[in-house]
Amino acid sequence: MEFTMGGRLEVRITPADVGKRVSVRRRSAGGGTGVEFTDTVGVLTSWDDGVVAITPKSGESVHIVESALVAGKVVPAAPARRRGPAASFAELAAVTARAWQPVESEPLGEWRLRAAGGFTRRANSALPLGDPGLPLGEAFGRVERWYEERGLPPYIQTATGAEGTQEALCAELERHGWRREVTAEVRIAALAPVGDLDTDVSAVRLSRAPDEAWLSRYQRFSTPGPEVLHVLGSGPSVWFATVADDEDEGRGGAPAAIGRCVVDGRWAGFMAVEVAPERRRRGLATSVMAALARQALEEGASAAWLQVEEDNEGARALYDGMGFAAHHRYHHFRPA
Repeated sequence: MEFTMGGRLEVRITPADVGKRVSVRRRSAGGGTGVEFTDTVGVLTSWDDGVVAITPKSGESVHIVESALVAGKVVPAAPARRRGPAASFAELAAVTARAWQPVESEPLGEWRLRAAGGFTRRANSALPLGDPGLPLGEAFGRVERWYEERGLPPYIQTATGAEGTQEALCAELERHGWRREVTAEVRIAALAPVGDLDTDVSAVRLSRAPDEAWLSRYQRFSTPGPEVLHVLGSGPSVWFATVADDEDEGRGGAPAAIGRCVVDGRWAGFMAVEVAPERRRRGLATSVMAALARQALEEGASAAWLQVEEDNEGARALYDGMGFAAHHRYHHFRPA
């Protein structure tokens, strides 16, 4: 990371750069001898009373005492992508929301309050894609009351790490006492290579609705209520994949693998890809993805997206091998 001008480290940012993406180097407290440095890249969200706040793609702000800065500069809004389809945050935010729709929805200015009986944070969180029509502090309070009226914990979903994402909103949430509870990556890829994966799809059965067998493998609930079926069935063109367990010998147990795909224009979104623990590492997840991708290609889709939580190392490795690259991260904030 280059900070020098004529061989000297320079701080080339000022409070006037708030809102821009910056890269800074600061002195850090080290236990050894000599000076140690830490580098941070993110959006400069505030510079007040000698403290600089930067929100990186992790969504959690870093606060730096101004006197500790040794170098800093404004950098491009987002790094250039080297693979995968071109996509804006606004486009992906709309597509991902249509693929996982709540039971109840209400506008708050340009925000959207969403509820589905507590089934997943995505369907039970405020989606802030514009101006709430209120000062942010009042909007946060309205979100809290709306969810409390429904007996649900209040969440606000935000995004970081791409051009046009919401680092400043993350910083405001922190200042109002909200804390990041979970983070996931939104990844994208070209769809054709997923459909062309060298795998046997003959055992994958596709259907328009989840049957009892599919639901018995899905791990996000114990008893499928109407809100679960509503969310799973939502989206422009929804497909469910099932691989029967050929080792079950007709006993009617849970499938070996399942998956869900929503086709929406040029996009195909993949969700709920699950494999029985004892059947993992046999290529079943790859078969499910390939079968769903081929169906989406037949409907005219050309790009793929999915969401994977940061700590799901197995899924991350699988999707790396399929060509999926991170586009941005999304976070769910909850009042402390």
